[in-house]
Amino acid sequence: MEKTEILNRLRELGLVAVIRGPSLELTLQMVEALIAGGVCGIEITYSTPQAAQVVRELDRRFGAQILLGMGTLTKPAQAQEALAAGAHYVVSPHFERKLAQAMVKTGLAVMIGALTPTEVMQSYSSGSDVVKLFPGSFVGPAYLKALRGPFPDIPIMPTGGVSAQNVAEWFAVGVVAVGAGSELCPPALAKEGRFAEITQRARDFVAAVERARSKR
Repeated sequence: MEKTEILNRLRELGLVAVIRGPSLELTLQMVEALIAGGVCGIEITYSTPQAAQVVRELDRRFGAQILLGMGTLTKPAQAQEALAAGAHYVVSPHFERKLAQAMVKTGLAVMIGALTPTEVMQSYSSGSDVVKLFPGSFVGPAYLKALRGPFPDIPIMPTGGVSAQNVAEWFAVGVVAVGAGSELCPPALAKEGRFAEITQRARDFVAAVERARSKR
């Protein structure tokens, strides 16, 4: 998938499930439950056991049906590993120059984490296609609205603290998409085998995103 197509698909979906799975098998089942609920933007974090193997298996099973990325990159070598595993995009929680360079070098879509105005500009000028505002729970939509003043053209995706209840507030201030973790796919539900509940959360979240975007 070409980078332009990846970024267009991200905008189209508007929602990425940020998954910190408890094990390889349970993570695969979490993703299946999310897809059943209509969530096709999937980010497997490096805090998931055997993360690269999870991505390889998801790529084999679902291919272009999902928008598949690897997140929580903290080491430059992980960028090439993500590329080899079949990821469409890579995400870091922070800005670090060597890491950013390694992510951009993959040719994949890149999302580099930032919080302050300085970090937002550093991430974007270093090649981040979409800046990941993290942690979103710490600042909220009003903060992003303030950032829009000096940075009206930088695509931003908040992660952390995004829920089906507040997602409309985020889209109202111009996000390109949102990343949702435990509010969408709690690892505890997977450990308890409650995958139907993950599917229902996915349906509710997708519906909330669609309502939010229809009001813009």
